[in-house]
Amino acid sequence: MDRLASFGSDPFDKPPCRGCSSHLTEPYIKCAECGPSPFLLCLQCFTKGFEYKKHESDHKYEIMTSDFPVLDPGWTAQEEMSLLEAVMDCGFGNWQDVAYQMRSKSKEECESHYMKNFINNPLFSSTLLSLRQIEESRSADGAIAFRPTDDPPRPTFDSVLSRDMAGYMPARADFMEEFDNYAEWDLKDIDFVDDDSDVLHSLKVAVVDIYHSRLKERQRRKKIVRDHGLINLRKFQMLERCYPKEVQDLYDVMRRFARVAGPTEHDKFIESHALEFELRREIRRLQEYRKAGIQSFCSAKVYERVKRVREDERRKRTMLCDVLQYIQDGRACQQWLSKQAAIDSGITPVVTTITMSTTGRRSAPPLNLTGLPGTEKLNEREKELCQVVRLVPGAYLEYKQALLSECRRQGGLRLAQARSLIKIDVNKTRKIYDFLIREGCINKA
Repeated sequence: MDRLASFGSDPFDKPPCRGCSSHLTEPYIKCAECGPSPFLLCLQCFTKGFEYKKHESDHKYEIMTSDFPVLDPGWTAQEEMSLLEAVMDCGFGNWQDVAYQMRSKSKEECESHYMKNFINNPLFSSTLLSLRQIEESRSADGAIAFRPTDDPPRPTFDSVLSRDMAGYMPARADFMEEFDNYAEWDLKDIDFVDDDSDVLHSLKVAVVDIYHSRLKERQRRKKIVRDHGLINLRKFQMLERCYPKEVQDLYDVMRRFARVAGPTEHDKFIESHALEFELRREIRRLQEYRKAGIQSFCSAKVYERVKRVREDERRKRTMLCDVLQYIQDGRACQQWLSKQAAIDSGITPVVTTITMSTTGRRSAPPLNLTGLPGTEKLNEREKELCQVVRLVPGAYLEYKQALLSECRRQGGLRLAQARSLIKIDVNKTRKIYDFLIREGCINKA
């Protein structure tokens, strides 16, 4: 039983509980056997043993929680994510506002933990610190080019390509709707004049600085989108599908950390896990060969070929069993199998003539009750009736119980009442009604 983390702080980001449809709060339960969509349960539904469709209460499960330490014993994974989000929102060095947004940590704790684990940590020094130094050294950020070409694509507004690119305009390196799209509204009425007081002048300069910080954040977000290839979302999703299912799940969980690491480092991390998955699968395959007594790759090729043939044959037998359980006429099934065998052998199948009654209708053969559920509950006369009427035992028992209940309630039963209760062929209903009358199970009204 693994303990995994659900880093989303908003409960509305997670799917609701499959049992009570309530919003999930940590900790909650994820079924490890149901998929591909996650089957999530709250603790109350899990303790009640909730089962739904293919999900059973004895399936393996995982406890989804972020209440465990990652880098520091005194900091949980949820607090680590909250600290990173607070630093992104408030800015590096603004520890007072970061602590206010964190709520659970003081100003000194936030600063010391961030500097120790994210700035001075050798594991992150090659990425985070270098990105910060490069960003501080730049006096002005240039536009983000779509690709090194003289004629970038210019999709028309509201076209399919424009929607796929999330409104990105490569020729201008801008989006149709930017981050903090109305930040310029705070500057439209500001005018620096000579007779401004020092306080008013300082306020206006502070507003301009705030607007400048918003522009930096806007540019930073566009750079993340461009560097990680998130402009064309469909293409990004197609690249994800190249990985196995296990690696795709890891990619989805680790995507939120891509903003604090470069695209190269993030891709290397995912590729290393994909390589690990391939190595583990290859090891399992070699262990299977050793267990089967195979000592050479030539024998392994023969083994794989025979294994595929054996699986195909087993699949055909399984499909045939699924078909046979719905076929009630064994004679017709045998004729169909003989015909298919003749066609496969290249022989013209022999058409079997079917006897016709004097009325011109085909006389259906008796129903074969062998192996049908409920047959053991019938006596010999009831079995003969089901064979003649061509009614499965389970349906007959259900109709019989309905007629007996109605007869006891009214003290008798007419044929018209029986036909209103049993919505099948009227001739079959009459035969069942007459049979139950002869057997003394019901009385005429």
